[in-house]
Amino acid sequence: MIDRTPSSSGTDAIGSSLTTEQYQQKMQRRKEVQEQRLAGMTAEKGLVIVHTGNGKGKTTAALGMVLRSLGHGHRVAIVQFIKGAWEPAEKAAFNPWSEQLEFHAMGEGFTWETQDRERDAQLAQTAWHKALTYITNPEFKLTLLDEVNVALKLGYLQVEQVLAGLEQKPSDSHVILTGRGAPQALIECADLVTEMTLVKHPFREQGVKAQAGIEF
Repeated sequence: MIDRTPSSSGTDAIGSSLTTEQYQQKMQRRKEVQEQRLAGMTAEKGLVIVHTGNGKGKTTAALGMVLRSLGHGHRVAIVQFIKGAWEPAEKAAFNPWSEQLEFHAMGEGFTWETQDRERDAQLAQTAWHKALTYITNPEFKLTLLDEVNVALKLGYLQVEQVLAGLEQKPSDSHVILTGRGAPQALIECADLVTEMTLVKHPFREQGVKAQAGIEF
């Protein structure tokens, strides 16, 4: 059971224990500290971003960044390493940005469906070489390597070749690498790492199958 009682450090606790004037003063001090902190942060750089962990939402969170980047008018590339045997709904949703977006689903489905390690590895290598053309191209602000961590975990790609490729990206471009089991060397290289933690899942808890709009 998850304890959802507000902690003493939470906003609800602060609001209930302070008068209106005390609360306003506290928030004003917090605002000043935050503004001072932001004022000292002037550097900009292209980021290596990793979404990993056993929880759901790694690709979904990355696609949110893709959408944000497209909204700023940037060119974006998506290369999917495992998915591909079926037409991803994401690809259809991004059709309005077809002039800004390159989308390549280069796998042949989940590994337990393909059952051909040699071919899966070959497809992963082909996907990597395609991805590298976007990673190194300064015209693309963001490149998403979807499920590439799974390809690394299964040995279809070597972490050394991926790290060497990331070193070639322009200094102001971003690369997102998703999938569970991200290797430690990649985590250490990355600027931003998020681990999705599985708490509950309807497939395991209730026997609910994958559903359109949620899983695919």
